[in-house]
Amino acid sequence: MSEFDKYKYYKEAVQSPENDVVFFDQLYKENFKTEAKILREDFCGTFAICCEWAKLGPDKVAVGVDLDQEPIEYGFEKNYIELDENQQDRITILQQNVLSPELPKADIVAALNFSYYLFKEREQLKSYFQNAYNTLNSNSLFVIDCFGGPATQEKNEEETEHEGFSYFWDQESFNPMNHYAQFHIHFKLEGQEKLEKVFSYDWRMWTLPELQEIMIEVGFKDVHVLWEANGPDGEGNGEFYRADSGEDCEAWVAYVVGKKISN
Repeated sequence: MSEFDKYKYYKEAVQSPENDVVFFDQLYKENFKTEAKILREDFCGTFAICCEWAKLGPDKVAVGVDLDQEPIEYGFEKNYIELDENQQDRITILQQNVLSPELPKADIVAALNFSYYLFKEREQLKSYFQNAYNTLNSNSLFVIDCFGGPATQEKNEEETEHEGFSYFWDQESFNPMNHYAQFHIHFKLEGQEKLEKVFSYDWRMWTLPELQEIMIEVGFKDVHVLWEANGPDGEGNGEFYRADSGEDCEAWVAYVVGKKISN
């Protein structure tokens, strides 16, 4: 059997970078009535979002930042190679810490897939948010995703079936004293044994009030939540709208957006 391509299955099960970049592009236009040019993808991994951003147009520039060499190498082998030369020229990938004050400036900084949850102490998270603020251009956006709900505060495992494989999101533990939680991703290909703990995460489950408060503390303006709308089946439909309150559902996903506005 060939080596299991964990990043390929992760992308199929978890990511939708082609939709993410359209969402970011439209969000910026809605807020500033002009187009964003530079997107920085923090914790970029295989930098699929950077590649999709470069495809949006000849003036789109992307920067990816990640400490882990393995997914970066995979991104060059699988994602970057699919771009034309002009698109490749507009992408820069940095194997650096997202806390580095020397990161390139951007119009949008995005941290997706809850990657910043690895900062388990408030001062750590505040340092990251502050650095994001400092390394944004004037009239810019900081966009993060988050998740929560009662189901994320208990041990559970959820299976989602995809064509040819199943994806498992496994919450191993949750500590109500500090909101530390352990998660794993498993996969099972058709006709094969389940592959356990392909990815593991040791996180803190940050709450929406905490995230908004820290953003405001470091200087962001008009900090707000984009809540996911429900489809006819009562499940989230992937459409997000600005909201001050949300349904008390078992599990939810949302975005928190902060604006850096020129004086």
